[in-house]
Amino acid sequence: MQQSLLVNFGEIFGNLYDSMGFVQGDWQNYVMILISFVLMYLAIVKKFEPMLLLPIAFGMFLINIPGAESVLWGTHPEGDIVYEHVENRGLLWYLYFGVDKVIYPPLIFLGIGAMTDFGPLIANPKSMLIGAGAQLGVFVAFILAILLGFSVAAAAAIAIIGGADGPTAIMTTSILAEKYVPTIAIAAYSYMALIPIIQKPLMRALTTKKERAIRMKPLRQVSKLEKILFPLIVTLVVGIILPQSIALLGMLMLGNLFKESGVVDRLSTQAQNGLMNTITIFLGIAVGSKAKGDIFLTLDTLKIIGLGLFAFIIGTIGGLLVAKIMCKVTKGQINPLIGSAGVSAVPMAARISEDVGREYDPQNHLLMHAMGPNVAGVIGSAIAAGILIACFNGYVDGTATSGAVTTVINAMVA
Repeated sequence: MQQSLLVNFGEIFGNLYDSMGFVQGDWQNYVMILISFVLMYLAIVKKFEPMLLLPIAFGMFLINIPGAESVLWGTHPEGDIVYEHVENRGLLWYLYFGVDKVIYPPLIFLGIGAMTDFGPLIANPKSMLIGAGAQLGVFVAFILAILLGFSVAAAAAIAIIGGADGPTAIMTTSILAEKYVPTIAIAAYSYMALIPIIQKPLMRALTTKKERAIRMKPLRQVSKLEKILFPLIVTLVVGIILPQSIALLGMLMLGNLFKESGVVDRLSTQAQNGLMNTITIFLGIAVGSKAKGDIFLTLDTLKIIGLGLFAFIIGTIGGLLVAKIMCKVTKGQINPLIGSAGVSAVPMAARISEDVGREYDPQNHLLMHAMGPNVAGVIGSAIAAGILIACFNGYVDGTATSGAVTTVINAMVA
């Protein structure tokens, strides 16, 4: 009996030893843990988009602790780690379900809508042109990504970084190129945090001192009826033309209707605070948990980061150029600085327009004028995502189910 007990203790301690992390880990785990520490530093110390970058970084940290993956994701009965059809499911399997089934991004848009004032856009509808111009980076980066060897579906997912909208990027990537979700999410939120560094030199280079000092007329007062009708009309028009955008755009407009109707304050407050904060935590941890070393530490990651920066730069340039044209057409009534706010980084991009304008005229206030293109950029990025999903959903390594689109892409690549 003593011998049997010793044998059992030997097996028990053998199992314990085999389950220890340092036995299972490799160099990739530790490199990713270091990267997660860098991202946490940027979020906590530098305050780079901390609301989402911090949970993403911590999710990356958790999943790369050697041996933690099977506990957090779950295992197949035979012991293999799998991500679908798991019987012994872990916490992160359930959290990632909201990313995989595209649940989290629209719910975040619900909260964004409840916090957004579309008044500046309604008062100056021409701002929509600037928001559209800022989507130039999306489509230029799409072509460049194809030339760098990505499939058209992956190229579309990468290009949406240029829209400067994290939830839109995550949703588009989840549908078109799921394996790139963590890389694209981290790139998108990193560049959003770096807006002041990226945009200010471009704004100064593409505008003259005289243009930067232009004072714009105060916007007209927008009625409550206009603010209530706006989300209904936009949802109907865009939904009929491009149903693929309706998940994001519909939730955005529903949140805004909560706010502007004035009859559901509790729902509006919940969407802005409790719901959005909870979903942000779940989304960040779930996305970070997919950033494993064997997926993240590749040449493709470097390409995606470079393409994302390029897309963001071209998007900023596109918005500035449209605003400059509008300045010429209106004979100096539009300050071109508001063009940089056409990207969908609300409200940071609008604040940058205000800051640069006040450098040349401390009494010049461009914030409300810049908010028009800024919220137009939110709508524009959702529409751009819908176009990309409509065109390229169904592609596998560049092969599509739509003959017409295939012909166009083959011609483009050729």
